[in-house]
Amino acid sequence: MKMSTLYAPTLKEAPGDAEVVSHKLLVRAGMIRKLTSGIYTILPLGLRAVNKVAAIVREEMNRAGAQEILMPMVQPGDLWRESGRWEHYGKELLRFEDRHGRDYCLGPTHEEVVTDLIRGEVRSYRQLPLNLYQVQGKFRDEIRPRFGLMRCREFIMKDAYSFDADEAGAEASYRAMYDAYTAIFTRLGLRFRAVDADSGSIGGSFSHEFMVLADTGEDTIAVCQACDYAANLEKAGVRGKFDPSPEEGPRLTEVPTPGAHTVEEVAALLDVNPTQIIKTLLYDADGQPVAALVRGDRELNEIKLKNALGCAELRLASPEQVREWTGAPVGFAGPVGLGVARILADQELRTAMDYVVGANKADAHFRHLCLGRDVQAKIDYRDLRTITAKDPCPCCGGPLALPRGIEVGHVFKLGTKYSEALGARFLDEAGKEQTIIMGCYGIGVTRVVAACIEQNHDAAGIVFPPPVAPFEAVVLCLDPKDEAVLARTEEVADALRAAGADVLLDDRDERPGVKFKDADLIGFPLQCVVGGKGLARGIVECKDRRSGEKTELPLEGFAREAALWRKGVWCGWGLGAGDGVEECR
Repeated sequence: MKMSTLYAPTLKEAPGDAEVVSHKLLVRAGMIRKLTSGIYTILPLGLRAVNKVAAIVREEMNRAGAQEILMPMVQPGDLWRESGRWEHYGKELLRFEDRHGRDYCLGPTHEEVVTDLIRGEVRSYRQLPLNLYQVQGKFRDEIRPRFGLMRCREFIMKDAYSFDADEAGAEASYRAMYDAYTAIFTRLGLRFRAVDADSGSIGGSFSHEFMVLADTGEDTIAVCQACDYAANLEKAGVRGKFDPSPEEGPRLTEVPTPGAHTVEEVAALLDVNPTQIIKTLLYDADGQPVAALVRGDRELNEIKLKNALGCAELRLASPEQVREWTGAPVGFAGPVGLGVARILADQELRTAMDYVVGANKADAHFRHLCLGRDVQAKIDYRDLRTITAKDPCPCCGGPLALPRGIEVGHVFKLGTKYSEALGARFLDEAGKEQTIIMGCYGIGVTRVVAACIEQNHDAAGIVFPPPVAPFEAVVLCLDPKDEAVLARTEEVADALRAAGADVLLDDRDERPGVKFKDADLIGFPLQCVVGGKGLARGIVECKDRRSGEKTELPLEGFAREAALWRKGVWCGWGLGAGDGVEECR
């Protein structure tokens, strides 16, 4: 491929709406262009990177025994009603009617469709286990699409679905996919962690997210520095001893707190530490009012609360609901005399003595609250707060770190959530009807490319790992009008191809500086420069984009030297046998 004929419209400046590094660089490097909010056209260079990721995904999925299919993106609403998700998935599900008035949606995921396929085909245990996957476009109507390919509405995803006859088989399928994902992200040259995760709207009994570690990541994960424990903040459990204190403290006293709505305002007014305040947060859980109590300096984890309640929908109470349930405006709710369906408190409040809480009255709080003494309603103590770096590891008690990460893959143990709802059953060896046990496994293919850039970039542009780069090598011809130099450039490109690299030849009639900047911006891992001065000395100057190290390779025997140099670049990424070069030694 020659750059003179390649559609790669690079830009000096990023668009004004680009917020994160990957969005800026994908646009500047001529890889994507915005069509409308959250929807992008992927240009040739970008598509080559996407296809390289997809190829590695396919290789590892096939190696793990999965079989590729392709399901429709348009899905009938009746299937989603069968699973119960038509009403509960939310506004991210883009619903529409066809000309006959029948309900359809654009698929954000394919559990319903694949389960419908299997329930009509699989009848016997002899047909199991089975794992089907696809690489396909998805659509989720994000309320606030942003960050380019990181959080867009239309994207490319690999989704796989396993079907097993028993729990042992389901565990084996889950482990096979977990191992396949580990192989995929290792081969892509990414630094990642697999973390315990919440299953969210997909459902299921447990799951793991695969997070690419990057300072610009949207998510924070809890990682133990002494053991292998890792979890996202939605899932990370808080460890500690919460034995009740035998001392009750002073009697409950109401005090005026005019205009003090927030923890900070109450703490300042009453001259107390936020740790001595209890926040009472009111929620609507499937239409029922509930209260959640956490210490004033803590952050309530809504995912933990939703799981503890077992509700389908959870939303923060409106100001009107707060006034109806408490008789007071927002900021003065408290558990004393609160008439709600259920009160849950974070487990560390089992020791709650001498706390400040809202008095369910405008401009008033209580001091000296003892939860066990002063609240007559039953309190359900749960782990409800978000873990912090000061908390011990919930597994071993060791110190925690909270790095940032980008979710690029998710594996779910679904159990029978969808097979039960849609009637996917089989006959076992005894001829008895059983429900199929399922798993599902997703990788955001386009998101992987963006996450790769978030993790690998510098001031000059993208620094692609060799397996992801749209072209592994670029050969820059500094004198394209000189036929002898251009011919030598072709020879250098051919030698790199013979070494196993896919090569782009920059034969444009541009200044050398433009070519150097574009090569760095696009992030080609291997860069070789061919010019009259170098040829006169019998050398080709080659640069490792990641390290910036420049190496002069002799024209005599260039093919052999280029192969060794390429191997060194790959090994510098920690990529060896099976990743495009022979084993690093």
